[in-house]
Amino acid sequence: MTEDSMHWADQTARQIINLKGEKDNYVIESGITPSGMIHIGNFREIITADLIQRGFEAIEKKCTFFYIWDSYDVFRKVPVNVPNQEELKKHLHKPVFRVPDPYNTHKNYAEHFEKEMEDQLPRVGVNPTFVYQDQKYLNLEFTEEIKQALENTEAIKEILNEYRKEPLAESWLPIFVFCEKCHKDTTHDLVYEGDYNISYECACNHKDTVDFSKKGIVTLRWRVDWPMRWHKNKVDFESAGKDHFAAGGSVDTGRKIQEAVWKTQPPHGWVYEWISIKGGKQFSSSAGEVITLKEMLEIYEPQIIRHLFAGTRPNTEFAISFDLDVFKVYEDYDQCERIHYKKEEVAEKDFLKQKRIYELSQVDSVAKEMPFQPSLRHMMNVVQLYQGDMEQIKGFYKDDIKTKEDDQKVEIRAQCALNWLAKHAPEDFKFKVNTKEELKAIEFTDEEKTIIKALATSLETAKKDEKALHDSFYVVAEQAEAKPQDLFKAVYKALINKERGPRLANFILTIGIKEVIELVESIN
Repeated sequence: MTEDSMHWADQTARQIINLKGEKDNYVIESGITPSGMIHIGNFREIITADLIQRGFEAIEKKCTFFYIWDSYDVFRKVPVNVPNQEELKKHLHKPVFRVPDPYNTHKNYAEHFEKEMEDQLPRVGVNPTFVYQDQKYLNLEFTEEIKQALENTEAIKEILNEYRKEPLAESWLPIFVFCEKCHKDTTHDLVYEGDYNISYECACNHKDTVDFSKKGIVTLRWRVDWPMRWHKNKVDFESAGKDHFAAGGSVDTGRKIQEAVWKTQPPHGWVYEWISIKGGKQFSSSAGEVITLKEMLEIYEPQIIRHLFAGTRPNTEFAISFDLDVFKVYEDYDQCERIHYKKEEVAEKDFLKQKRIYELSQVDSVAKEMPFQPSLRHMMNVVQLYQGDMEQIKGFYKDDIKTKEDDQKVEIRAQCALNWLAKHAPEDFKFKVNTKEELKAIEFTDEEKTIIKALATSLETAKKDEKALHDSFYVVAEQAEAKPQDLFKAVYKALINKERGPRLANFILTIGIKEVIELVESIN
């Protein structure tokens, strides 16, 4: 396979090797400030790194994926979708790890959002090495890097000023000092006294000189912290959103700062596009416009979430769907699976492409035999027919469930179907099959009774073939001297007390021909 025909994750792994040379271990990095809900837009950066890591593994190269929690970042804004708003406002300007958890379930605000994401990632096969910046700073692991940045303040200012309309103040330093008394970044008049000493004053009236080799209250500003991290962790690759890659953005300045201050080479990287909710806005934690990975997993199977990203180039914008497009997303994955197992023929080039996408979509290793594929459309009927009873749902598929994995597949897909019906489905997708008692309360016209009786008679000799059954409806309608649309309306009314419903032939076969006959014959 040529590089042009490789999956982008495999191409990127090879590009990194070409740029960085042969190494015992390659380092990929990603990260975010846990200042609110970590949404599926943030997940794109995480899954991008994971897929590239798998690209290294495919050629038997060791690769470490660090996910950095910027938990010493400043808490600047209270997101609209968290509780205890007024209480949280009291903690603005503190680092996020010093803000209390508004949900009272974790040690602090940062940890709440960190753990929510950390708990979900293994479900989609992503297992990075998590790094917590508050611990790193408090443990004084960046002392020498802070000192180097301070000693190179003028060089850093010169780099940043290249892209600024107004130059930085003469007294500017590449650090924040969090007041030891109030823990806020409301400090001013910072002076580097040389060696490891910083003097400061705070808006709370506290004054002090701190030795940052002994107290972890001095941190680097974001545009300096990021390249410091690249240097410290020997990072070979990190992608970022297009805002960071804009001309003069944090990537441009970070690369120059790393080379100027720490004399090491910056990582390779490229931009990934933002994603949005179909029909909605782009994701924003602070504005409350979020869909989390946990919420995605309520509707989509883990491997289907991976497929969405493995099957889309990172520089392509797309929208997450919760409307009827859900069916297409499932069908696209199922088709990819059939192509991988050569159950559906395509050109060799397409086969190789889909085969690799399928491999990267799996949470664990690829199964030797193709798993059972229950159609999501059909399953919507099954889960409603049995009113969510999982044992009955599995019983319906008993002849198709061959392995433990098949059993799990049916259960997970059925639960996703139930969740979609409860949260996102249009009303005309929802139904409940009438009981004989419920039918007694429904009034039918003589014409409707004639149609239903004719259908029941026809069903007594019907074969379990969807197309043949569907075609027979038109014959029945003609025999009953009715229009086909009147037949469909009458039968849906008898089955679910609605004018429309699932594809009728398939629906009758799902309920069972015998059961449908017994039900409609109870109509007086």
